[in-house]
Amino acid sequence: MASQEDHQSRDFPKVLLLKPMSTLIGEQPFTSTKFQYLKAYESPLALHQFLATHAQEIQAILSYDSAPVNAEILRQLPNVRVVVTTTAGVNHIDLPECCRRGIIVANSGDIYSSDVADVAVGLLISVLRKITAADRYMKQGLRAARGDYPLGSKLGGKRVGIVGLGHIGSLVAKRLEAFGCQISYNSRKKKPCVSYPFYAELRELAANSDALIVCCGLTEKTYHMIDKEVLAALGKDGVIVNIGRGPIIDEKEMVRRLVQGELGGAGLDVFENEPDVPKELFALDNVVMTPHNAVLTPESLKDVAKHAVGNLEAFFANRPLLSPYMDE
Repeated sequence: MASQEDHQSRDFPKVLLLKPMSTLIGEQPFTSTKFQYLKAYESPLALHQFLATHAQEIQAILSYDSAPVNAEILRQLPNVRVVVTTTAGVNHIDLPECCRRGIIVANSGDIYSSDVADVAVGLLISVLRKITAADRYMKQGLRAARGDYPLGSKLGGKRVGIVGLGHIGSLVAKRLEAFGCQISYNSRKKKPCVSYPFYAELRELAANSDALIVCCGLTEKTYHMIDKEVLAALGKDGVIVNIGRGPIIDEKEMVRRLVQGELGGAGLDVFENEPDVPKELFALDNVVMTPHNAVLTPESLKDVAKHAVGNLEAFFANRPLLSPYMDE
């Protein structure tokens, strides 16, 4: 016999969950007494069958870890009115389809911004000072046989161009100011309250920078925005850091320039065809890579779980969302 609690849970608003939640923190931080998850990944049914079975009762979608929410999924769910994602980027969500259907979207807001900014600066320092390469040198016991490791370059005084001066980009700039860097930026439009020099053209920003840090999101307009002209303008001593999305950079061109010595170095947290990484990068000491985990700390994972639940609870209570996505 079903318990009273089971009967009550059936009356809760239903939220579609397409992908399992993080094994690093478990499901507990995502729980709520205000709604119930329908877990497509636990069903023996194919996704389209699962959606057809629950089409009328699903009112919201929680996209964990960039689980795609495409037009095909949305068209099968006539009663969905909100999509909540645990990511800052929303390129995995069909925004035009959401707009056509009157579906609102909420992202992670600035939950991850500080952690990502820390990694961006860490990657830049590691490339310039050769920290990870020197670490390998020491761990391989090469110092006694080969002597001192080649010198790196100081961070202070470097001209750093930031591509995308949003939450993350602004925090990167603030951190680098403390190192004595000269900051300039490119964005879709000039920020009226920002004193950093603004470059409307990316090539001009690159030509006036020792390093570029990519902090913007992935859209049709930013796809391969860092192309051969921009990389050429950055020059053979220039460093590129990417903590945005891999396809913002023309990866083949970047790899070619790194291999040929036409680019000074790269710090990469994201790649164009994840989880695949160009094998040519493995042997390059001037390339530092992390596995798309700039956003991930135990603290940020717990915070984003609470934030996602807060967005869903706000929606079902007819309150403003905590972080509605705004296409600025």
